[in-house]
Amino acid sequence: MLSSDKNIETITQLVEMVKHNFELRKEYAKLDVVEKVVRLLSAIALAVTLAVILSISLFFLSAAFAVWLSQFTGLVLSLVIVAGIYLLLLLMVYGSRKSWIERPLVKYLSRMLLN
Repeated sequence: MLSSDKNIETITQLVEMVKHNFELRKEYAKLDVVEKVVRLLSAIALAVTLAVILSISLFFLSAAFAVWLSQFTGLVLSLVIVAGIYLLLLLMVYGSRKSWIERPLVKYLSRMLLN
């Protein structure tokens, strides 16, 4: 009888420890998800901020280049040349989008989220 009570008490303790372990793992998973979401959102915010700053800088550099080029070709032709340069860049980026954008982005996100 005494050993049976001790076995029941041991099994009860074991069940309580398993429940506690499960609760701790569930809490850890929640915290891990929150950490990864925060890291992802901060990376997105940084990318958007850098893209806006780069776009504004690129706009002013393009305008300055067009004004400088207009001394040699005229204003309308210089603006067409700048637009043509951007179209060529667009075609280059579109043609190399997998190696320049998709693969690095997939690697970064998988490293960040699966780590």
